Amino acid sequence: MNKTNQDWNSKLTTEEYRVMRDKGTEMPFKGEYYIHNDNGIYKCKGCNEALFSSESKFDTSCGWPSFDNEISEGKIKEVVDKTHGMKRTEIVYANCDSHLGHVFNDGPTESGLRYCVNSISLDFENK
Repeated sequence: MNKTNQDWNSKLTTEEYRVMRDKGTEMPFKGEYYIHNDNGIYKCKGCNEALFSSESKFDTSCGWPSFDNEISEGKIKEVVDKTHGMKRTEIVYANCDSHLGHVFNDGPTESGLRYCVNSISLDFENK
């Protein structure tokens, strides 16, 4: 999906653009899906494609929604992030390159992963 900046500006709010296109971060503990326990599918706000199932969501008290697996392999692309004096792994949606957050290998489930995602990058569809 090759949208121009003008396309994204017309689709996203200023804050959504800051996070999803400029790789910002929303405030911890404030996002819509941080404390959210409904059953369904979390989708990319940029292009409405399924990214995570509520079955893979878990509470880590880190301030952002956390998941242990993407809904299907290849949905999420990992990018080395060396900003802020750290080396982390950024996650973006492979289809539209929207910034989602970061993935860490300290998850408490069998996968060992913790996809730490900005709520503002997501939409939710109830089952």
